[in-house]
Amino acid sequence: MNNLEALYRQVIMDHYKNPRNKGLVNDEKYKTVHIKNPSCGDDITIQSLIDNGSIKDVRHEGTGCSICCSSASVLSETLIGKTVVEANQITQTYLNMLSNKEYDEEVELEDAIAYQGVRKFPARVKCASISWKAFEETLKEE
Repeated sequence: MNNLEALYRQVIMDHYKNPRNKGLVNDEKYKTVHIKNPSCGDDITIQSLIDNGSIKDVRHEGTGCSICCSSASVLSETLIGKTVVEANQITQTYLNMLSNKEYDEEVELEDAIAYQGVRKFPARVKCASISWKAFEETLKEE
């Protein structure tokens, strides 16, 4: 394992052991989307608070592997404070990166770049993308 892979592993494990923005809120202003992957057991709920074209808060709750749970934490930290347009661009870039599709490397993924190695393991791509797909659903109609 090279130094960059070791650093990425540290980022993933830190977010898994110390998740940021974990816990759902009971507030109708939040859009909530739940996704479960029955084939592996990953189960995630994402809530986002969008106001005036900006992501004010992202919350998550769920169970699953370290990749699934940590990526929800990274997602929340990466996207809070972004505009809806920026959040859509980052989300699409991240999902394209995971799927080995062409993506704009100029888009700043912040800690989400740590998941670039997941694309080498097709069975784990769903783990790394499930929370991002749920978040994407919360942006519909924005």
